[in-house]
Parts: sequence; C-alpha cells; structure tokens
Amino acid sequence: MKTKRMIITGPLGHIGSEFIRNLKSNTFSEVILFDNFLTQRYCSLFNLPGNIPFRFIEGDIRSFDFFELLKEIDLVVHFAAITDATNSFNSAELVNEVNYSATIRLAEACIVNNCKLLYFSTTSVYGVSSDLVDENCTEDMLKPQSPYAQSKLNAEKQLFKMGKEEGLKYTILRLGTIYGTSIGMRFHTAVNKFCFQAVIGQPLTVWRTAINQKRPYLSLNEAISAIQFVIEKDHFENQLYNVVTSNSTVNEILTCIKEFIPNLSIIEVETKIMNQLSYEVSNKKIKALGFEFNGELRNGIAETINLLKGANHYQSN
Repeated sequence: MKTKRMIITGPLGHIGSEFIRNLKSNTFSEVILFDNFLTQRYCSLFNLPGNIPFRFIEGDIRSFDFFELLKEIDLVVHFAAITDATNSFNSAELVNEVNYSATIRLAEACIVNNCKLLYFSTTSVYGVSSDLVDENCTEDMLKPQSPYAQSKLNAEKQLFKMGKEEGLKYTILRLGTIYGTSIGMRFHTAVNKFCFQAVIGQPLTVWRTAINQKRPYLSLNEAISAIQFVIEKDHFENQLYNVVTSNSTVNEILTCIKEFIPNLSIIEVETKIMNQLSYEVSNKKIKALGFEFNGELRNGIAETINLLKGANHYQSN
C-alpha cells in the first residue's frame, strides 16, 4: 500500500516508538505524530530517521478536532490508549474516555474523511478459557477481566457496527502481551516487569496456582512486522486478527530468566495476582493471510536483561 499521508496516535509508547523507527522511506508524503506527552516519554522522539517526513502535534485525543486534521489523510494508526490493566481499576472512567469514547470520535472522523483505521485491541478481551480461542469464538467466551480490557472490547464492537452501518474501513489487531525492548518501553506488563525485578535483585511474586497457566505473548518485533504487513498488503476488510507469538506459561518465562540470572528469587503466594489468568489464543487467521511468526520468548528476555544489566552491575552469560 502506497500511503500518501498517515497519522499515528500514541507514537511515543512501547510499540509506537519502535514502529516509527521502522517506517520505510519514499512511502509517505507526511507522517503526523499525535501524542499528549502524558507519560513524558520525550526520548521516543530522539534520533528519528531523517528520511521520513514527520510532523509532531501535541494534543488530547479526547477533545482534538480530528475531523479537520484527517482531511486528505489516508490512514490512522491508532496506538493511543491507557494500557495499564492493573491500575485501570482505579481509573475506570478515564480509561473508558480514552480507550473507548475517544476511539469512536476518531472513527467518526475517519468515516467523514474516507480514511482507513488500524486499531489495536488486546487478547485480554478473552479473559479466561479452558480451550484454545480464536476470533470466531462466541460472545460468551469474551470475558475481559479489567476496565482496560473491557474498554477495548467495547471499542471493537462499536467499530464493527460503524463498519457495517456507516462504511468505516478498519482492521483490528488483538495483540498479545508485548515483550522486547524499545526506547518508549514501560515495565508494567508481565515479561518486562519480571526482567526488571530480576535484574535489580527483587524477588518475583507469583500466584502459586498460576505458575503453569498459559497466556498469549507477542514479540515487539513481530508486532511491528504484523502492522507493516497489514498496511503494505492493504488488508482493510473490516476484520480482526489475533497477533500472538506464543502461548507461554509463567514457569516458561521464569525458566528463561533463570538462564541469565541463575540466583533468581521467586516467591509463590496464595493471593490471586492480576494478569495471571489462563487462556490460549490462536494466531491461525493472520497466518492464513501469509504472515509468518518467527519470534522467541527467550530472545526477547535476553534483549531486555542485557539492556538493564548495568542497573545492578549484572553481567549476562
């Protein structure tokens, strides 16, 4: 897909900051970066590739006039969201405003301006399942366990309706829990948080009955590749796709970390911990389009530990 002009919301975050560093030259006449600097990740704008025509706009996605900005725009890549599932319980109203209401406003502007929308949801919408789940699962199998996941599922449903009734052209990617390094990364998700705690010598607290439960994880590199794949192949047929590198257990993550930090301290507790529920997610649908997964959990963990090792004079193997 030759995209003339593109807007990226939330480009300074974990995924966005890596995505904007991997854009291909001679493809865009303008790439607009839209962010509110809420998390103050100014470093995500450092040393951007000089062959991409970037323009930065600071603004609040909840109130900005996208109807005007999207004129002559071909594509919106919509990363902007509040993504901390655990803390979303303390700010459910704000999470809904940003993740749901602002997304729908943006989609309305896309419809008016005949602009395609690439929206990022989460495999957390599945919640808990005893079986392997895919995009065709029944609605009763979608059991989001946090206001964050619920806001994403609500947005999915509304985008589907807007596509069917109002002509919105979109693609939804349900991303697994991201691991891997970027200049805008945070450490509130499982793999990254475990790596950080391990390097600085903190014990890792694990819910005892969850240690062998599976969750869907996604390599950052494969997240970027999947996004590029959708854009370049122009896959905007109002479909949603799971993007998952592997379904891994907490124990498998800990085993990988132990390779690099053998004296890792693990505390098993009886109290249920957020984000350690069990479910497996299929990635067959996007693979059927021709996308290939080659990422490895171990490589992402090694990369993260290597990045952090100086914090505790740690030397990797």
